Amino acid sequence: MDQRQRDGLFKIAPEDIRFDCSMDRHTTFRVGGKAEAVCFPGELGHLRQMVSYLGAENIPHLIAGKGSNLLVRDGGYRGVVIILRGKLAAVEKDTGDDKTVLAGGGLTIGDLLSYCSHNGLTGLEFLAGIPGTVGGAVAMNAGAFGKEIGSMVQRIEVLTGQGVLTTMDRSELKFSYRDLSLGKGVVILSAGFELNKEKPEIISGRIADYLKSRQETQPLEYPNGGSVFKNPPGDYAGRLIERAGLKGKRIGGALISPKHANFIVNTGGAKAQDILALMVLAREKVREETGIELDPEIRVVGI
Repeated sequence: MDQRQRDGLFKIAPEDIRFDCSMDRHTTFRVGGKAEAVCFPGELGHLRQMVSYLGAENIPHLIAGKGSNLLVRDGGYRGVVIILRGKLAAVEKDTGDDKTVLAGGGLTIGDLLSYCSHNGLTGLEFLAGIPGTVGGAVAMNAGAFGKEIGSMVQRIEVLTGQGVLTTMDRSELKFSYRDLSLGKGVVILSAGFELNKEKPEIISGRIADYLKSRQETQPLEYPNGGSVFKNPPGDYAGRLIERAGLKGKRIGGALISPKHANFIVNTGGAKAQDILALMVLAREKVREETGIELDPEIRVVGI
């Protein structure tokens, strides 16, 4: 990105953009080199201008949300990282249906569940503890405890890489395991969830139970990016990595968690290259032991 392009981005959103930002502040791994720019649009107009400009200038961009399931290499990211805020991270009931919630793409899962619990809307409690945003969760069809968010999505509103606004109904959405088929550069602006009514105290209790289960089985005491690999058909990535003898394996400040082998944690001072090295090792060992090729759930970007 040259100075002319930086000046162009600054003119679009002078209060919403930061240049040369270390991504260890914006990922749950707490590692990563500098992004050329990080943008925090709070309104659709600024976002639309930004995406259109980036497309016209052929500048790469990615939507980071809370930075979970994201690993930025130590050399940084050549492009713009977009983190939705403000009106793009709000939540409200559908005016035509009090059982449908409209959640902004930048809304955190925690805030969505708090809203649902307070308003007596049930169906999304299984997402409790997932450290991401609505947009990221929908884009990767996040799931836990045998359920997936895609089953609850009624519609989404998106912004294409060309700056075009489009609404996609459920019949148009092609969800699969940890994926939603969308075009390159598409930003999920909001999602509508069709839920059911329930007493707030019952919903709160379910959320607490799910959180307790996560705390007991996952290494939440350390920075991490969530599940590193997708579960292969009929098996579990964590079981395969443990079987390969890698539970507790350390490289630098990164560690394959002794609590759950499908988590790599930053025990302090880890580099992205340490995490990548453990990912490569895990894939190689599991392939040698079982012939199974583990597919990363973590998105790796940068140089």
